[in-house]
Amino acid sequence: MRIHLATDHAGLELSAEIAEHLRSQGHEVIDHGPTTYDALDDYPSFCINAARAVRRDELVGTEALGIVFGGSGNGEQMAANKVEGIRAALVWSDATASLAREHNNANVCAIGARQHDSAEVLRLIDIFVGTPFPGEERHARRIAQLFEYETTGGIAGFDIV
Repeated sequence: MRIHLATDHAGLELSAEIAEHLRSQGHEVIDHGPTTYDALDDYPSFCINAARAVRRDELVGTEALGIVFGGSGNGEQMAANKVEGIRAALVWSDATASLAREHNNANVCAIGARQHDSAEVLRLIDIFVGTPFPGEERHARRIAQLFEYETTGGIAGFDIV
């Protein structure tokens, strides 16, 4: 699987560890930055680039996921979710990692690098990457409604005011 990474200064040291961990499992890893430490860097462009790459891969049938991380993971999740077709989930426990995939078919995982030690981060990533979306109808229907709203501003059969 292809995995797109992005972070900011808060996760830069962890980024190399995550990339090596995923490569050792046979994944292709593409790092969208940053490449050097800058305490004043801005995460949105890095995370948006990673999310756009995930979406491009999906559209051509390449199996891909994204992992974005910073101090809390919140801003990184918000940035990734600005990309059409991206469902970025803030992952902070084993349950949120698996449910993000099982119920939401999340294609990007956001993690707070300052909220967990590296072993926890790697475990959460392994759960996220290793959990398939079973495609249960109720979850697929809800995901389709999210995409419908994202692309049209409405959801057929429901009032959006």
